[in-house]
Amino acid sequence: MNVLAIDQGTSSTKALVVAPGGEILAEAEAPVHPRATADGGVEQDPEELWSSVLEAGTAALRRAAVPVEAVGLANQGETVLAWDPGSGLPLTAAISWQDRRAVDVTERLAGRADELQAITGLPLDPYFAAPKMAWLRGRGHREGVVTTTDSWLLHRLSGTYVTDAATASRTMLLDLDRTVWSKAACGAFGLDPGSLPEVRPCAGVIGETKAFGSPLPLAGLAVDQQAALFAESCLAPGDAKCTYGTGAFLLTTVGTSPRRSTSGLVACVAWRLGGETTYCLDGQVYTAGAAVSWLAELGLIGGPAELDVVGGRASSAEGAAFVPGLAGLAAPFWRPTARGAFVGLSLATGRAQLVRAVIEGLAAAVAFLARAAAEDLGRPLGRLRVDGGLTRSRLLMQAQADLLQTPVEVYPSPNATALGVAALARLGVGDATDAIEVTAGWAPSATYEPSISADKAASRLDAWRRAAEATIALQGRGPEAIA
Repeated sequence: MNVLAIDQGTSSTKALVVAPGGEILAEAEAPVHPRATADGGVEQDPEELWSSVLEAGTAALRRAAVPVEAVGLANQGETVLAWDPGSGLPLTAAISWQDRRAVDVTERLAGRADELQAITGLPLDPYFAAPKMAWLRGRGHREGVVTTTDSWLLHRLSGTYVTDAATASRTMLLDLDRTVWSKAACGAFGLDPGSLPEVRPCAGVIGETKAFGSPLPLAGLAVDQQAALFAESCLAPGDAKCTYGTGAFLLTTVGTSPRRSTSGLVACVAWRLGGETTYCLDGQVYTAGAAVSWLAELGLIGGPAELDVVGGRASSAEGAAFVPGLAGLAAPFWRPTARGAFVGLSLATGRAQLVRAVIEGLAAAVAFLARAAAEDLGRPLGRLRVDGGLTRSRLLMQAQADLLQTPVEVYPSPNATALGVAALARLGVGDATDAIEVTAGWAPSATYEPSISADKAASRLDAWRRAAEATIALQGRGPEAIA
């Protein structure tokens, strides 16, 4: 059975036609254009998101020239908008997951942070959907409904009003243990749980769409990072992956019982299949690919392809360190107002050292996420599976293996998210019955083994930790010790 898998992302929408064995028969991509505002906002045009879904999906089907039997849709996760459920028309811009303007909402609710985290598994931060939803309502947008973008797109596609359990767990409105909307959490943000979409499993037919021609069942739904976790067959407790896209996102499967992090990570739903929910821990670096794009804008590299070329001209950063807080610091810091920094510069610091510092800084930030996951699990990660555009950087992947002190396995396709939602769609229409059946059978395109000693890795991580603490201290928030 062939599946049309659509990954509606931050900077583009990708569509694949996927064969039963996971082979990609055709693919297409349509760009979307987030726009930054002067007050710390990041917005997207909802109609551009919708048009990109139609454009990419239609182009992929045309290129494949084969029939498909189901559609899967992956989404950005925490991006929200207000819209009219009668007409389906958007009432606001889409407020991106990168948007930090809801910090006033989180500061107002600071006294309830522990309560909300106990209910939802999420720390109180403007990254998540609920603060942005409340911020929109507080700006006078009282009409219609306010949801994550997946519910709006699914309504446009099929007339349904639903979200999936994994995406719902990213809102800060879901009771993590019961996987239903929490009255207490909704009340804290001034939102009506009765106005929110129905929470559905990640695999199962929710309706039909005629957007691409003949009616097709919509059968696979997931937030982007969980879809990638599923594609990479991280099915057992302790299995972990990191996606290096606009940001870097490390997820670790923990099993069928929710586990709150004591190390600064996020607890959320990985996927829900039938009546069984699988949970994961999640850590984020907000700027990864975005930091590389920033280097290009500064003229330090010509583009991502030059990352290794320029960075390879220096054997190390020679004392320079980069803290990737260009859009705030997420786990395990949770400093939404933090900023990025280069520290340890000298007159000997040149272009190559700065680029190398960015590479090593990104690897160090991810390594701290892996360390936090290991503390929560009670054992180190045995390996890290990776995907995303920055896995093309051999310097970054080697630095990652070095700092993790564990093998790094590169997923063979840049389309893990779309392949994950395709696998969910196959389960959803009954073309397969087992998660292993639809995700196994791939081999890494490359494996990176640690090339430095554990002591040297610990020393480098400690130096980066001091740089991060100094950056936070300079911004007046005080240093935060990181385990």
